[in-house]
Formats: sequence, structure tokens, C-alpha cells
Amino acid sequence: MSGHEKINYVELPANNLAAAKQFYGQVFGWVFADYGPDYVAFANSGLDGGFYRSVKQSSVAAGAALIVLYSKDLQQTETKVLAAGGTIVKPVFTFPGGRRFHFADPNGNELAVWSEQ
Repeated sequence: MSGHEKINYVELPANNLAAAKQFYGQVFGWVFADYGPDYVAFANSGLDGGFYRSVKQSSVAAGAALIVLYSKDLQQTETKVLAAGGTIVKPVFTFPGGRRFHFADPNGNELAVWSEQ
């Protein structure tokens, strides 16, 4: 395996695994492999990972690390997030290097999307 001592995989909580698969597949084109009733792996995401069944959520306010995705078209991605059932946690704002917004997926996990534009 390459990438010795580098970040290799990320796992997020999800009470509803089917909702997670639907949302991330629809918005970002991720693909999934089920590993029993309580775990689903994802790929085609930039960094592979998985969702484990849990009633908890990942949020910055609770001290969780923030996963940030990249988009060439921030507005289009925001529209897709909302259409798939996500909610905006922090509206688009400017920072040195670009703009971004934070969203919560249908399971309540907070992620962000950024763009140079």
C-alpha cells in the first residue's frame, strides 16, 4: 500500500446508511460497497472512506474535523446539495484563496465545499 503514514481513509457516522448513499451518490457521484447492515464503504470521492451506523453526527461545533470538498462551480454544487436534501449550515463566504459553504447531509454531518471563484 502506498502513502506510508499519510491519511488514507475517512469514516463518518450515519444513522441512515441508505440516505447517505442516496445523497452522496446523487450530489457527488460517489460509489458504494455494503459491508453488512452497519457499514458502507465509499469510493470515487477523492479519498476513500465509509459510513458506520451511529446516531451521532460530525459537526465543527462539536469539535469534529471538517471534510472539505472541491468544486469548479460552487453555485451548481450548492444547488445539488439542496436538491438532494442537504441543508446549508454556513452560507457562501469568501476566504483567502476562494469561497466556500458548509452543509449538513441528511444524517446531520457537516462538510464544506470550496472553489477558487
